Amino acid sequence: MLSSHILSWMTFTPLLGAVIVLMIPKCFEKAIKIVSLITTAIPLTMAVYLFQHFDRDQVGMQFMERHQWIPSFNIQYIMGTDGISVTMLMLTALLSFLCVIASWNIGKKVKGYFFLFLLLETGMMGVFAALDLFLFYIFWEVMLLPMYFLIGIWGGARREYAAIKFFIYTLVGSVFMLLGFLAIYFWGPSPHSFDMIVLGSQGGILSQGILFGLPMSKVVFLALFFGFAIKVPMFPFHTWLPDAHVEAPTAVSVILAGVLLKMGVYGVFRICYPFFPDAAQWFAPILAILAVINILYGGLCAMNQKDIKKLVAYSSVSHMGYCLLGLAAMTFMGLEGSLFQMFTHGTSTAMLFLLVGVIYDRAHTRGVNDFGGLASAMPKYTFVAMIAFFASMGLPGLSGFISEVFVLLGSFHADAHVIGFDQAFRGQNIFIICTIFAALGVVITAAYLLWTIQRVFLGSLPEKWSTLKDINTRELITLVPLAFLAIALGIYPMPILDLFHKTLSHFSQFLTAGG
Repeated sequence: MLSSHILSWMTFTPLLGAVIVLMIPKCFEKAIKIVSLITTAIPLTMAVYLFQHFDRDQVGMQFMERHQWIPSFNIQYIMGTDGISVTMLMLTALLSFLCVIASWNIGKKVKGYFFLFLLLETGMMGVFAALDLFLFYIFWEVMLLPMYFLIGIWGGARREYAAIKFFIYTLVGSVFMLLGFLAIYFWGPSPHSFDMIVLGSQGGILSQGILFGLPMSKVVFLALFFGFAIKVPMFPFHTWLPDAHVEAPTAVSVILAGVLLKMGVYGVFRICYPFFPDAAQWFAPILAILAVINILYGGLCAMNQKDIKKLVAYSSVSHMGYCLLGLAAMTFMGLEGSLFQMFTHGTSTAMLFLLVGVIYDRAHTRGVNDFGGLASAMPKYTFVAMIAFFASMGLPGLSGFISEVFVLLGSFHADAHVIGFDQAFRGQNIFIICTIFAALGVVITAAYLLWTIQRVFLGSLPEKWSTLKDINTRELITLVPLAFLAIALGIYPMPILDLFHKTLSHFSQFLTAGG
């Protein structure tokens, strides 16, 4: 019984918790927090079950659930998971639970905060579990309003500006996604369907017709990719991210970096590539170039930041570039590195934002140059911070190293498989060039993170910070699981790699064959 409905339970348990929170009088703040903690712990428990019972040797969808929803338009309630989405469901469940603990000291409009947070978790879970385009789009939009209000009400001094900017960018991307979905439905193969399994298995849908001088498949691919690229965010659509991160409360920044950014890459994995493999090959070289711009531009911007939180935000722009480069490569190793980078970046960047929140709660500043010598005043905090910084840096022995190396190795050999823009780059070794420049991003990342460590943790401690208290038990509870994953997966990554190994092997063959 649990196996057949586990994804629905994971998705809607937080929604049930949100309804219960609404029924609790606002004066009972502790009860609201306990209900929120329980209703995020349940999906986390189910994620453990999912990890234990997921069949690593099966390529197709598992834990499927299918029901007729709106028969007149062939819209169905379809939920399922495979190697591409299972790790994201697990990551979402883990980070949501930890973020409720991190939000324990929220004192402003507690009832509204936790209601919106639980509603946001439902939207995130639904995006990774939905297998009907109509259902997928509903869950995608469900996330928009909670995140808007969480930033706009509980954020920093420029919270309204950051929230509106986030809303506008995301809404524009959603419009392009909707247009793409409608094109697939009305101009796709008969009978008209939003079923992602059927549409993905056919490959090369919308093979007929010309629009704006391009084949219909390429136009719709670009429309969908544009919508997903804003969410990644990909240069030049990235400008909403630093503002949203800086103004958002700590837990919301964790969810934004750990889960929401991954949805853009996931959308390309789940929809753009299997629906339009020919268009994906055509666009791959340009995607590789844009990925390298993300890596280098994000890293250089991070190096120039004086606010630690903004530094981490720009580092996310840089690290998501590796996910895009792995996608562009379309090789098995590149795709595996991209998907693993989504998971490892989710854990390491979540740690960094939680650590920034810890120090901000004590010092009420995030200025890189405002500190110095924190290692002597906060040794436990410094130890955990070093794990997070080095994991983000891609130090060998930590999880970020493996994912980035897989991406670089996969993209280096991509020219044999991918020829884009009607062979415009044939013989130019575009992926080798992109790999060389992407590798420079590793050096840039090491530079700005080591420089930050030097300025914040080393040297003499200013007198005004001599009374700072070290990290407490509640804060450690939010960080230790993520630190454990960073170390454990850096030493032995197979528990995660095994989840998507078979799926991506089949997926890469499907793509390089053009569907």
